[in-house]
Amino acid sequence: MTESITWVPRLSPAEIDAINALLNRVSETDAVSAISEHTYLHVLAGGGDGGRHALVHDGGDLVGYGFLGDGDEPLGELLVDPAARGRGVGGALLESMLAQAGSGLRIWAHGRLPAAAALAARRGLRPVRLLCRYTRTLAGLPDPALPPGITVRTFSRDDAQAWLELNRVAFEDLPDQGSWTLVDLQERLRQPWFDPAGFLLAFDDRGLAGFHWTKVHGGGGHAHERTGEVYVLAVAPRARGTGLGSALTVVGLRYLQNLGLTRVMLYVDEDNKGAVAMYTRLGFTRADCDVQFAASDAKVPHVSGTLGS
Repeated sequence: MTESITWVPRLSPAEIDAINALLNRVSETDAVSAISEHTYLHVLAGGGDGGRHALVHDGGDLVGYGFLGDGDEPLGELLVDPAARGRGVGGALLESMLAQAGSGLRIWAHGRLPAAAALAARRGLRPVRLLCRYTRTLAGLPDPALPPGITVRTFSRDDAQAWLELNRVAFEDLPDQGSWTLVDLQERLRQPWFDPAGFLLAFDDRGLAGFHWTKVHGGGGHAHERTGEVYVLAVAPRARGTGLGSALTVVGLRYLQNLGLTRVMLYVDEDNKGAVAMYTRLGFTRADCDVQFAASDAKVPHVSGTLGS
């Protein structure tokens, strides 16, 4: 490989534009989103509040990008320009990330692509987590059966701290979701896709008991039609086993249906057997998966939360 790899703590506007263009080329070729939403928002913000960015240049052209988070087991993501594949760029980028992060590195590969699995295997990494996408039509929805004493209303800014606390408790085994701060929440509330009418909160006599945050993406200039998403869904430990999770899911699906959408998707950890069973009962079927790879001696995470994406 003759390309050069440079690590930077912050991204310039020109570098952000180049990464965006690279992401578009990769997504068009692989038919999957090349990096997670969390990393993408970090890129758009310039990445100055944590993590590091690897830029791979061939002359003046950006042909590869990698992101590396902080911590003892940092999460990483990488992508290579389709026109530069087969030249060792991905392997060199992964080696550089391993040198930066050590054996605690965990790498996301989106779309379960054979080339990504082969690259990980050559570096002695093994799959430790599957985040799978499930889909269903919005036709034939059941009626929501909310448990007694539950009321549902939309999110307001005054709910932020209560929401963050429930999100932390519900996803304590999934730090990439459960560790959201007020800054993370506010960043998403500012996104063009955010619709407060689709952010649904359920309350019992003790306070916030669950939530279903829906999302709509696609349409317009995108390659696919407008699609609904169960963005994040969770219930408080005290409300588990009451049917609130299923009921909240249906309430959100009916909201998306009333927008004129015909399909919905969600992401859920395949090890989260309770959530997978609930979504399967509600008519969702698995479409594809993202894979997290780690060193062979890495601890496999235990998953108990109910994650949309």
